[in-house]
Amino acid sequence: MSGERLRNFIGGEYVDAKDGRTLEVVDPSTGEPYAEAPVSGAADVDAAFRAAADAFPAWRDATPAERSLAMLRFADAVEARAEELVRAEVRDTGKPVQLTLDEEMPPMVDNLRFFAGASRVLEGKATGEYMADHTSSVRREPIGVCAQVTPWNYPMMMAVWKFGPALSAGNTVVLKPSETTPASTLLMAEIAAEFLPPGVFNVICGDRDTGRALVEHPTPQMVSITGSVRAGMEVAASAAKDLKRVHLELGGKAPVVVFDDADVEAAATGIAEAGYFNAGQDCTAATRVLVAERLQGEFTEALVEAAKGTVVGPPSDADAYYGPVNNENQLQRVQGFIERAPNHAKVLAGGERVGDRGYFFAPTVVGGLKQDDELVQNEVFGPVITVQSFSDEQQAIAWANGVKYGLAASVWTQNHGRAMRMSKALDFGAVWVNTHIPFVSEMPHGGFKHSGYGKDMSMYGIEDYTRVKHVMHYIGG
Repeated sequence: MSGERLRNFIGGEYVDAKDGRTLEVVDPSTGEPYAEAPVSGAADVDAAFRAAADAFPAWRDATPAERSLAMLRFADAVEARAEELVRAEVRDTGKPVQLTLDEEMPPMVDNLRFFAGASRVLEGKATGEYMADHTSSVRREPIGVCAQVTPWNYPMMMAVWKFGPALSAGNTVVLKPSETTPASTLLMAEIAAEFLPPGVFNVICGDRDTGRALVEHPTPQMVSITGSVRAGMEVAASAAKDLKRVHLELGGKAPVVVFDDADVEAAATGIAEAGYFNAGQDCTAATRVLVAERLQGEFTEALVEAAKGTVVGPPSDADAYYGPVNNENQLQRVQGFIERAPNHAKVLAGGERVGDRGYFFAPTVVGGLKQDDELVQNEVFGPVITVQSFSDEQQAIAWANGVKYGLAASVWTQNHGRAMRMSKALDFGAVWVNTHIPFVSEMPHGGFKHSGYGKDMSMYGIEDYTRVKHVMHYIGG
């Protein structure tokens, strides 16, 4: 271990945890610890929320133009220090360096700039007279102090999706990154401190108990989490005791419906790219393919070839499309799905660990599956794509919707009417047609059912971090 020591960022500066407890931060491409991070306790959580509460009145009362300018300058600084941020991100995640620099940094900076601009166009209903001798107007106000928890699959980007809209709307934030990936979020807080008042954006490290303390604390008026369904349910239950607002972006099991008029090569290539990106550690990943019976053989063959052509390797490998899964527990989870696969399932590509150092897993395709199989119903969160065949459009809809998740889906067809019917019928928060996984700052992202509620990005995302107040004036004589 290098001896690198991470610290919490509270009130505009790095501080040690009160009781000195730490945990190891492991580089997943080697399996070796490289740093230690604090395990924050109740005293640390208290300190962070005091800082956020003290900073809130002034940040709330700043004009939208002032907040927007601060966030724009922050975005510029993030862009200027992109390589430094990527180094921190890659150390915690094992992602390919250049791919992270090219594919994650630009949309992340764009998200920040979008939210900076969105803060200036938040508005309520126009003033009007709805009762004789009275005038009404609506104010849209920040909620207050927000507690936020982010996952390990996209540490930087998920942090931006959380604190970006919250801060731009005038809230202050205490954010806890995953215990396995704290470094890049701490660096972003350090960068932000040059442009934001102390206490506006605080980051504390820790484990699940730290996260629970964050959610249970009486100060925050809203809790936002991106994580597992289990974690989301725990957060919702805990927040309900204090009637906190809750914003949940949870798991997914995205159906990818390929009809018999789809371009086979384009579909197979696009689905492999969207299924294996980030080692499949994406709630929207294209990992559950439903293909028309007539096209099954041809498409599956093309998908297997695409899987075999997908390169997995360490961050320094310029040819690698993805790196390791994030941690040893996740590697065991992915392996467990394959080991428990029923006898009728067929591993057509991959299905095994790559090497004995780090947490690499081969690009995998599994066929022969039935609708109620675990591999179809549950989120693997790894580089595993399953393939089923359907007989007609109605069966495709029933099977696509026949899971507990409702985050994202895609349809591959040349038939416009069919694409429109499927887009309406699919019970998912985002539906792509002849593509899968692109995001833009202007459009909302968020799911239904066990995938949670609330939206990230877009004006819908920033509105989630506001409250609406009616103001009425008596204007009679």
